[in-house]
Amino acid sequence: MHICDSVWNTAPTSAPAQRADRYVPGSAAHPAKMLPQIAAHAIRTYTRPGDLVLDPMCGIGTTLVEAVHLGRHALGTEYEPQWAHVAERNLRRADAQGATGTGAVYCGDARELTALVPAAFHGLVDLVVTSPPYGASVHGQVRSTRESGERGVTKKHYRYSHDPSNLAHVGLDTLLQAFTDILTQCRHLLRPGGHAVITARPWRTRGELIDLPSAVLAAAETAGLVPAERNIALLAGIRDGQLIARPSFFQMKNIRDARHTGTPLAVITHEDALVARRPTAPAPAKPVTESQAPHRAEAGR
Repeated sequence: MHICDSVWNTAPTSAPAQRADRYVPGSAAHPAKMLPQIAAHAIRTYTRPGDLVLDPMCGIGTTLVEAVHLGRHALGTEYEPQWAHVAERNLRRADAQGATGTGAVYCGDARELTALVPAAFHGLVDLVVTSPPYGASVHGQVRSTRESGERGVTKKHYRYSHDPSNLAHVGLDTLLQAFTDILTQCRHLLRPGGHAVITARPWRTRGELIDLPSAVLAAAETAGLVPAERNIALLAGIRDGQLIARPSFFQMKNIRDARHTGTPLAVITHEDALVARRPTAPAPAKPVTESQAPHRAEAGR
């Protein structure tokens, strides 16, 4: 496998501009949303119209929304009821905007994916698109004194939830074991030869670099998937051949603080888009028929 197979130009516009009117109010409160164009690029590259896409940790439903707008069918599971309901509302908005695909959201722990997703879809998923939670490395949104009326800079929407069982709040070893379990469940839902695209980026804890992308690839292999590609999905725009970074306030603050102490941090301009596939079996999987296409279900336990 090459160090980098291709570069995805997935940030020609900012994240808010990409979401615009496709996502309902309240979507922005999620602390670690996938960039819509990353999901869309993966879906265009590894599926065809009518195919079935799954996100086992779908958050506000970015993967699902982009899939149904591209004429694919989509399934998502989400641990937190509040985000599962937002994802369902986003699917309803896509429906109202003329999306030709259908989608459904199930609320529960992705480690129990095969129990959450109806058996009719097992072995029929063409593509998994997802990302592990980043936990304490997310920064949320910033408000200045002028905006908040409070002294100093404040931040909000930097927690997935207050549930200690949420994987965003566990240690790295526990997270990687859980993510391996989730990918194992995904393998059972994927059709033979189906792909999984996992976005990840490293972070630092007390100055130590945590190489999450490499750990995710190892988890995929342990789960029985075959690594196929390692791509770069841009979080920065391109203008006149140069990258135009869009760092957050806290990212810039962390970089300045680190450089002051001699640690040469740089602005984050990409995520790794790691691609693995389920090994091909002799018998081909059945295509998803109209009668099997996911129907809208109100999110809930």
